[in-house]
Amino acid sequence: MLEIGCSTGQATVRFAHRGYCILCIELGDNLATVAQKNLAAYPQVEVRNIAFEDWVTQENVFDLVISATAFHWLDPSIAYKKTAQALTFEGAIALFWNEHVHSDASNGFFEEVQELYRRLAPELVKDDKPLPRKHEVPGKTDEIQQTGLFGEVVYRSYQWDATYNSASYLNLLNTYSGHLNLDRITRTRFFHAITELINTKFNGQITKGYLTTLYVAHLL
Repeated sequence: MLEIGCSTGQATVRFAHRGYCILCIELGDNLATVAQKNLAAYPQVEVRNIAFEDWVTQENVFDLVISATAFHWLDPSIAYKKTAQALTFEGAIALFWNEHVHSDASNGFFEEVQELYRRLAPELVKDDKPLPRKHEVPGKTDEIQQTGLFGEVVYRSYQWDATYNSASYLNLLNTYSGHLNLDRITRTRFFHAITELINTKFNGQITKGYLTTLYVAHLL
């Protein structure tokens, strides 16, 4: 297997535990270091700290290429072609995402926290559109098929909720590059306001809705 953008290896560990041989490509220095530590128990897994665009393609080697959200940041005209070149004749691509979607269980938290973004971290506000519902999340099927490199795309989606207290929710935000790029004073003030909102108005606990999407297609 080839994994594009393994991050800290959270998904990789699940595949490695099943015995797969995996080459992981990860651009971030710190992320690659953490991934190497998390995968140290699996000698059949290698993590290379390099941009996928700069990686010298090993052609016709891999039975499966996987990528999570990282694939979104790649130039499609490069990413799909290199992926196809790396696959064996009967190989397949599997792309998966976790999308933030509306959940009734959120009880309006994300509408209220948006006001904190506008007031304390406006640089993180992309738009004021409400969270999409499952059927409103843009798909990737057409994009994959239009490359002309892959056959029929099999799509699966799974909607689920995750519950966080204020501390675990801030830990989640600290994995997002935009939040990490805030200056220290802004981030401290912003995170304190979010903590206060969760602890005072939402009884110390909030729920976030996710839609996990999966696209699988074999090489033509």
